[in-house]
Amino acid sequence: MSDQQAFPPSEQDDDTFLERELGLAARGIELVKLEGRVFLRFSGAVRYEGLHVPYRLVPSRGVLAKPSKWRKLDLAGRRALIEERTGDADLARLHQDAEEFVRDLAGDADDAGYDPMLFLDVLDELQTSEPAEYVFQRISQRLTHAIERDAEERHAARTKESINLAEYPRSFDVASRMGRKFIALLGPTNSGKTHRAMEALAKAPSGVYLAPLRLLALENYERLQAARPHGEAIKVSLITGEERRLVEGATHVASTVEMLDSKTPIDVAVIDEIQMLADRDRGAAWTAAVCGAPASVVYLVGAPEARRAIEALAERLDVPLEVHVLKRMGPLEMEPMAVRKLSNLRRGDAVIAFSRREVLKWRDMITDKGLSVATVYGNLSPEVRRAQAERFRDGQADIVVGTDALAMGLNMPIARIVMTTTVKYNGVEEEEISAALAKQIAGRAGRYGVHDEGFVVGYDDETHQVMRSLMKEKIPAVATSGFAVAPSLEQLHRISSVTGETSLVKLLKRFVHNIDVPDGFFYPRITEDQNERAEWLDTLPLSVADKFMLSLVPISSRVPALQKAWEHWCLSLAKKIVVKLHGHSNPQQLFYMNLQEVEDQCRVYSAYAWLGYRAPDYFPSIALAQELAREASERVDALLQQQNAAARQRHGGKQGGKGGKHHEGRRR
Repeated sequence: MSDQQAFPPSEQDDDTFLERELGLAARGIELVKLEGRVFLRFSGAVRYEGLHVPYRLVPSRGVLAKPSKWRKLDLAGRRALIEERTGDADLARLHQDAEEFVRDLAGDADDAGYDPMLFLDVLDELQTSEPAEYVFQRISQRLTHAIERDAEERHAARTKESINLAEYPRSFDVASRMGRKFIALLGPTNSGKTHRAMEALAKAPSGVYLAPLRLLALENYERLQAARPHGEAIKVSLITGEERRLVEGATHVASTVEMLDSKTPIDVAVIDEIQMLADRDRGAAWTAAVCGAPASVVYLVGAPEARRAIEALAERLDVPLEVHVLKRMGPLEMEPMAVRKLSNLRRGDAVIAFSRREVLKWRDMITDKGLSVATVYGNLSPEVRRAQAERFRDGQADIVVGTDALAMGLNMPIARIVMTTTVKYNGVEEEEISAALAKQIAGRAGRYGVHDEGFVVGYDDETHQVMRSLMKEKIPAVATSGFAVAPSLEQLHRISSVTGETSLVKLLKRFVHNIDVPDGFFYPRITEDQNERAEWLDTLPLSVADKFMLSLVPISSRVPALQKAWEHWCLSLAKKIVVKLHGHSNPQQLFYMNLQEVEDQCRVYSAYAWLGYRAPDYFPSIALAQELAREASERVDALLQQQNAAARQRHGGKQGGKGGKHHEGRRR
């Protein structure tokens, strides 16, 4: 018996006797014990087009038994089993299979430019009990992987040649040819930086305001409408992903940053919240705005930590830069002690939590004390957030309870920020908020012109102490390289044209891993959400352009009802089915929904409008979607007010401060 001998001497003698008696060696047959099996191995050679390929393979019926069972067989039983499995037909069948395999693999290897013997040599060297068909399969896989590796390397090289991120700024034809100037207005919240930039924009013959949120775009759209810098109203349009209010002959536009028009030259651009260059998911939109805003003067407005990043970008783009660092217009102080009791809350407070559930819980606890509450959280549409902010601003609500959605936009007369916690879910786990976010939220206290100073306090002692530490902490500067660049459809088409790839997942992967990033100043980024959606979209018969568009629809995949709506739209587009909206079959339909359901409806309608602007042939009900979104927003606002009023009625009306605007403030 060959190879690893593990039988007792008497068993070895029996097997050796059988091998000699049956003449196995002369027929190229071995009896082997290996890998916990007793099996037969046939030897031979295949000749094919100049190739000589020896082999030692186990036929399909070559495994005889496990060693324990083999030991129990007497000599006659072993002989009978070996004779049954070593007939001429078995030898011929294995040789025919080997010939077919060698012929097929040699042809595939030749086609791919490989020497077949790089893969076939192993047939004479394998020490395995696996039958030949599995061996053939593994060798074929090795060749397939080698071909794929070569193709991957060729595609990676072609992708690198097709896109060089060092040339990214030049992809914005208009901006790269203009003589631009950057003016950075940097300072904390309540330093007047946005006000100064908007004054300059209003006075300019033409311009654009680029906002991080629809809410801010809407606020500054109205600010521009109200401005009369030269005694006449400004013609201004509003453009967001979900809404277009286009005015004929408009000279100004208020827009979300992703909706930048990089083709139309203007006089002034204002890019708000410039520190969001560092944002993990959306930073690429700010990179594009800085590189591509086609304005003679570009105002970069935001936090002081962005200064070094702005300087690095200005130098790279060869654009002159003027920096103004502004100070907060009123002092901001930590209160000496935590709030500790709901009864210690007072009119003009903004109570901060970090989830919708917590916001509504705190709202209910506060209304139980007889105070009226306005509510602001990210799930609400801009219209509802603004309506709730108005209630607080006009004194109809004593206190506003909100998430960090309050930290950006929504100018409200907040006297004091009350933090219920400093821990926030980051999409993966709960973690302590950054000093930057803590200071941005805190900065909302003490609105200039309403309160002489602002105050910050924790609700409990631990939160108070953490906030005290965060307010003292130095905020790290935005990095001076690695500015995010998101893939454009043009870039994905370019990669597809040189690789032949049409899978969105693979195109995005090539964009992230294969394009040329010479010095890392600009860096390719995609979001996790987009990548996850791409995997599902690749299962549908859609063009690269359609898959790319659908991967960007602004709707949450974590809410089942919203994910279901998105999947329905994708499947419909794949089948070329037009998706039309219809008004509520029952006008009272919204009144039977709870708050969460109405919020979700509002988001579905907004996302449909977003799709409608990009694929109007298949999603034509844009105006109706916007009307239904407004109706849903109004219902959300009404529900919030009803819930607030009901809680106060249960507790005998107000026990807090009197009505009227929050102008009295608190002075020290």
